[in-house]
Amino acid sequence: MTVKVLGRRLPAATTYVVALTTALLLLLLTVGAALWQSSATEALGEQVRESSERRSHYRILLQRVTDSETAQRGYLLTNDPRYLEPIQGALDDALSELRALRADADANSEAPQHVERLEELITAKFRELEETITLQDRGERRRALQIVASDQGKETMDGIRAIVNAANEHETQALEAALTASDRAGERLRWVILFAGLLLIGIGALLVATVRGAMRDLRASRDSALEAQHMAVDALHAREQAEDKVRQMQKMEAIGQITGGVAHDFNNMLAVIMSALQLARRRMDRGEPGAEGFIDAAVDGARRAASLTSRLLAFARRQPLSPTVLDINRVLGDMSEMLRRTLGEQIVLETVVAGGLWRVNVDRQELEQAILNICVNARDAMPDGGKLTIESGNAHLDEAYAASNLEVSAGQYVMIAITDTGAGMSPEVRDKAFEPFFTTKDVGRGTGLGLSQVHGFLKQSGGHAAIYSELGVGTTVKLYLARTQLELSAEDERAPVTTDVSGDPGTIILVVEDEERVRSLSVASLRDLGYTVLHASSGPAALKVLEANPGVALLFTDVVMPEMTGKVLADEARTRYPALKVLYTTGYTQNAIVHNGVLDADARLLLKPYSLNDLAKKVRAVLDE
Repeated sequence: MTVKVLGRRLPAATTYVVALTTALLLLLLTVGAALWQSSATEALGEQVRESSERRSHYRILLQRVTDSETAQRGYLLTNDPRYLEPIQGALDDALSELRALRADADANSEAPQHVERLEELITAKFRELEETITLQDRGERRRALQIVASDQGKETMDGIRAIVNAANEHETQALEAALTASDRAGERLRWVILFAGLLLIGIGALLVATVRGAMRDLRASRDSALEAQHMAVDALHAREQAEDKVRQMQKMEAIGQITGGVAHDFNNMLAVIMSALQLARRRMDRGEPGAEGFIDAAVDGARRAASLTSRLLAFARRQPLSPTVLDINRVLGDMSEMLRRTLGEQIVLETVVAGGLWRVNVDRQELEQAILNICVNARDAMPDGGKLTIESGNAHLDEAYAASNLEVSAGQYVMIAITDTGAGMSPEVRDKAFEPFFTTKDVGRGTGLGLSQVHGFLKQSGGHAAIYSELGVGTTVKLYLARTQLELSAEDERAPVTTDVSGDPGTIILVVEDEERVRSLSVASLRDLGYTVLHASSGPAALKVLEANPGVALLFTDVVMPEMTGKVLADEARTRYPALKVLYTTGYTQNAIVHNGVLDADARLLLKPYSLNDLAKKVRAVLDE
């Protein structure tokens, strides 16, 4: 930026710095001159004070000598001893004044010589006075008067007065010279202040004119900038609209990819189920054997469809979790044998666990599934065999790492690193590894949901996943689980699997489900297991059934229902019947008993769809609590 100064364009910053520096120097010059003048005035005052003191010394000295001479003559004329009183101590006073003058004398001036001469004359004068007084006391008055009448005493006094007068004259001249110098210095100071003031006024006027010109330029620049800003805002708005369209297209493309993958897999599974059931029915109609195999195929297809929805919920961070405080080292130890069987003999499994490992609070089943998914991917990446290493350790993710990774909070984590010696991934493949239905495996060998399920589970659990890979070297997948301060349970063991899942006719279960076909099948399943089953289609109806049958042991209720939700029904039922146990079931995860993807601590949930075996185990587990 430039400013116009005296018709020339100069850099604004340099101009302002030079002007302000000049003004500051002038101000410092003025202040310095004022301080110097003040110091000179103080020095002059000190000089005047010292000169007054010296004059006083000379005056007192001369007064003592004169008084002594007058006393001598009075005594000689009257022989009255009272005249001698001024002489007593006069010599000491005179010598004291001489010492003061000698101490104050400047070695480079004539003052020391005058003081020495004064001392000689005063000493001689007082010897004369002493001599005449002594002669008077001995009766030799004539002789004493002869000494007085001689010119010796007069000459001594004239010498003393001459030196004193000369000293006073010297002091007067010195003071006049100092006053003249002070006046000249004051005059110079006034000119300096006047000159500096005029320069400051000129610089100020120049700065005012320059600033006014700069303000005019700034206003013009502002107007240009505002116009450019409006143009930029319009362009930015147009760009944002274009980016929104691109994002919408990308979103639709992603939804299309997911929808296409889901439709493809579900169509395959539905084809298996429909074909198997139709074939089983034809065999049964003809009375031919082999229908059981087709039924098993249909059940397997339904189970695979349920697994697909579970993985999709995991990717979308909508699966209900039941977190518990875990020791990761123990989890890895419990999984080691199962992993060896899964990986096969060609893969060497090594587990390296860290000491002093922190605790985590996550869903154990989902964590084991995530580890298994990664290990299976690692196995598939090493078709000719290799080494798989699972490590655990404490880690701290700092602010810089959190800022460079989305949805990552800085803090303390427990890390699980799974490293293989497979083919590795290219950067393009690595960037898409967590996307659903993305897979590099051959058709039919993978769904593309394994790593997306891992990613969704970790994000839902407040963790983080990262992939490090190099082609031809291998891949490391790191799972970061947030550290918890909660304590491990007294017995960190998995609950023993219930082997006896048969029902007891004496155990009454109330099934509450608004969907008639689901309710009918649930009732039939529980009765087939051996339980006595009552059922209702809504919450209010269920309360009436409970009122009529207070011996109900278990309330098996859907969560999402009209009129009254399963949670409200369960709370009301437990208020009336505290011993009643409750098992929830739902196919929708965002409801009254699942908050932020985490199941309420006191809630027992069986997700739809479920098999007869899953239903039997869950009912027995809840009843046995």
